[in-house]
Amino acid sequence: MSLSDDLALAHALADAAGAAIRPFFRAAYETDYKADDSPVTQADRAAEAAIRAILERERPDDGIIGEEYDAVREDAERVWILDPIDGTRSFIAGRPIFGSLIALSQAGWPVLGIIDQPITHERWAGAAGQASTHNGRVVRTRACRELGQAILASTGPQYFPHPTGEAFSHLARDCRDTVWGGDCYNYALLASGHIDIVVEAGLKLHDIAALVPVVEGAGGRMCDWAGDPLTDSSDGRVIALGDPARLDDVLEALHGGHEGH
Repeated sequence: MSLSDDLALAHALADAAGAAIRPFFRAAYETDYKADDSPVTQADRAAEAAIRAILERERPDDGIIGEEYDAVREDAERVWILDPIDGTRSFIAGRPIFGSLIALSQAGWPVLGIIDQPITHERWAGAAGQASTHNGRVVRTRACRELGQAILASTGPQYFPHPTGEAFSHLARDCRDTVWGGDCYNYALLASGHIDIVVEAGLKLHDIAALVPVVEGAGGRMCDWAGDPLTDSSDGRVIALGDPARLDDVLEALHGGHEGH
């Protein structure tokens, strides 16, 4: 199976997810809350079910790890990692800054990723060895000469439990501006050169896997708060950089006055 075949399939999966999501946007639907108090809607479940149905038909030997349903064949060499709506709270609020995340991991490493915004019809795609694209056009991150020029983004301060919130505040003070909200959409905007840094804590594999090929295929870098590459055993603290040259500056700011990496 070639990577181009897999990427074509990933686009088809994103099409199916978007078709499942759009009828629910700013409409009536059921919402439940999980044990961790995070919401899940009919749209989340419909989108993941649509993706899984295609994968079971087209890639029956591949594993699937998704947010809303049980994992299948998760020990396979190739595993599809799904978050049907990353940013469900934004979806519920009628804000089109959520996205569907679709990734393929081989031997534990994400080799392709899709960030799809089905309402604005924007799609970012990344694959190993290829330049990332936005709606088919190549995108690049932008240079950032110093933190004082940087736009920093994150989903929300409530996602930084002590002491990570204090560390984030150190970084925010060194950056020009901080914007809140956006979930996966922030990483897409970073890949397109509109945001310089995204920092988060508490992310899970399905939140992360699709982002790495998109960001790094656009010239950026993703790592954990120690500066190490992200793996399926990472602790959920994530840094995305448009300009990899700023990594040491970001790490120094995060860990200034904060014990341990």
